[in-house]
Amino acid sequence: MSIGTILGFVSGIGLFIGAVLAETSDFAVFISLSSMIMVVGGASAAAFISYEARYVILALKGIIKVISAPTVSRNLLKSEVGRVIKWGYAVQKSGLPAIEAEATKLKKTDPFLAFGIDMVVSGYSGEEVRAILNTTIESGFGRNMVPAKILGKIGGLCPAFGMVGTLVGLVIMLGNLSDPESLGPSLSIALITTLYGVLFAQLLFTPISAKMTQREEIVRFRNYLVTEGLCLLAEKKPPRFIQDKMNSFLDPAIHFNIDKDK
Repeated sequence: MSIGTILGFVSGIGLFIGAVLAETSDFAVFISLSSMIMVVGGASAAAFISYEARYVILALKGIIKVISAPTVSRNLLKSEVGRVIKWGYAVQKSGLPAIEAEATKLKKTDPFLAFGIDMVVSGYSGEEVRAILNTTIESGFGRNMVPAKILGKIGGLCPAFGMVGTLVGLVIMLGNLSDPESLGPSLSIALITTLYGVLFAQLLFTPISAKMTQREEIVRFRNYLVTEGLCLLAEKKPPRFIQDKMNSFLDPAIHFNIDKDK
């Protein structure tokens, strides 16, 4: 579970509620189902018009997935270097067929890595492995970024539909100028809808889009890291060379050390 995501969202809502309660005890005036429907419903409808329904649904499901912990951490990046180095020792000792069993074990849990190992074992050169896997990485990244872009689009639309709600409220208010008692509720709906538009955009859709983008970029980085390692295996480079080349991708604080991290 991503504690930072949950803590950030709860803190943002808490600060908003705290600021309201510090100024008024009538919190109910800030609750409007019609305003929420105009903002969230309008932005979602526009997204379905703009994109294929399948991708919009994937994007909305991604909101829940962001709460889970990221699949790639700093320690995982370090362990990937160690794993490839271990394979380097096996290749040095018994040749490329020594890592063939790894592809079978990884087919379900890590198809990308399994695909790369298959190419190495099949005798592809390092440059051929790099060219194919680079295409795989970029095409996968492009596909996985679509939901993040859709959520970013929804975030950008929320304030616009907040303004639509404001205009609706103002039209209602101006149409009832002869009834002073209706002016307050009409103006309230107008302003609350704008408020909802900003809140949904800046506390939900836009931040989640940014986090999804960041996570996909980290996965892409990890894939480039292991691609480099697989290319070196294909070229039958010694383990220490593999270590130094793969470490060049990483923060020095998490460099793998053959002499210490065996």
